[in-house]
Amino acid sequence: MRVMNILESCLGVRLLALMVKETRQILRDKQQLFLLTFPPIVQICLYGFALSPDVHDLRLGIVDECKTYKSRELTSALIENQVFKIARGPDDLNSMMKNIERGKVDAGLVIPPDFDRQISQGHQASVQLIIDAVDANTAGITQGYATQMVQNYAQSLLQEQFIRPVVSQVTYAYNPGLISSWFFVPGVLGLVLTLTGTLVSSVTLVKEKDSGTLEQLLMTPAESWEILVAKIVPLLIMLNGTVLLALAVGKIMFDLPFRGNFFTYMFVSGIYIFVVISIGIILATVSKNQRQAILTSFFFNLPLIQLSGAISPIESMPDFFRMLTYLDPLRYYIDCIRNILLRGVGLEVMWKEISVLACVAIVLLLSSAAGFRKQLS
Repeated sequence: MRVMNILESCLGVRLLALMVKETRQILRDKQQLFLLTFPPIVQICLYGFALSPDVHDLRLGIVDECKTYKSRELTSALIENQVFKIARGPDDLNSMMKNIERGKVDAGLVIPPDFDRQISQGHQASVQLIIDAVDANTAGITQGYATQMVQNYAQSLLQEQFIRPVVSQVTYAYNPGLISSWFFVPGVLGLVLTLTGTLVSSVTLVKEKDSGTLEQLLMTPAESWEILVAKIVPLLIMLNGTVLLALAVGKIMFDLPFRGNFFTYMFVSGIYIFVVISIGIILATVSKNQRQAILTSFFFNLPLIQLSGAISPIESMPDFFRMLTYLDPLRYYIDCIRNILLRGVGLEVMWKEISVLACVAIVLLLSSAAGFRKQLS
């Protein structure tokens, strides 16, 4: 019994010494500290401000062949929400088409000469909207905005006594202001953790191979699993710090709500950190140097990010890629943190996603540990 206690004490001291050594090594590496702090702040600010499904200040060319009060009313209805702004230029169709061709105008509105007369006689008046569809996504959004505004203007021309048989009252739950950054920023939190975690963990291991200190560790009495645990624990703690830093930036810069439980959020983030560290260890075992590890990380990370729903909704993907998203651990992490932050739900709602994420973490961790031990041997 006394011998067992002595052995356990030796193992504990040895493991603690290895973890202290790894922590000091990471803290001395300014490049890794830079990767853990600066890129998350920049990426959250960049993606949070840049990614938005909304469009503003689209340049609208107008050819008003009617030139009456009602045609000017229609023009005012299109620009009052600041989606469109009038692009000044010659008031003829040929000039407007040339401006669209040269990219000076995003859309053009043609109001026919009989527009006012058709409305006054109770007939249906038509206008033509010409949209530059080189950017198909912006063109679709422009068409939706313009159609809605024209319909609202048409509704305002109806008799006041006209009563619609059905009226809908829309309530937006969890995001009443329809703030697009509230959708994107939680996805960017997962994106940042994926990029930072895989890169830092892979570079940490590959750097030791390059410098030869990994061979020195093999000459110590430490077991391979102790070496692996000593490398994982400091990374786990520091990546948790990255999670808190990224969350603070999202809260300060975008007023991101936090409606759920903080400990649930950190628990789910901890599971996903094991996933990204495992991916980093796998990258380190198949890479011979740091440059190769960095290039290989992009090969793994880009599909994870594109299929996760962090940037574009999964519902808009083709069926084949929508099925592939079920193999993406980042998808489950982003679903969980969006539910925690925006909906405020707990483990009783997200247990399926968390279970899948935990299974992926266990499989990847065991696979990476086996590869690491094989490399050490």
